[in-house]
Amino acid sequence: MDRHYAFFQHTACEFFPCHTGADPENFNCLFCYCPLYALGEKCGGDFVLLDNGIKDCSHCLFPHKKENYDLITERLKELY
Repeated sequence: MDRHYAFFQHTACEFFPCHTGADPENFNCLFCYCPLYALGEKCGGDFVLLDNGIKDCSHCLFPHKKENYDLITERLKELY
């Protein structure tokens, strides 16, 4: 079953793909701004905490992988 709602690419975006090393053919732009960022250190992504306490997610591809749609939407419940 195709689930077109779970994958979107904005290839005309001047930043596409916005993460170094990402696979452009499978890069999902649907979660351009990661909804799991608000979970802090419990987001499950590949982040680094900078000296000023801000999360640097520039190497994280978790929200941009097509197969992670269900995992992300399930984890959104943790924000409520």
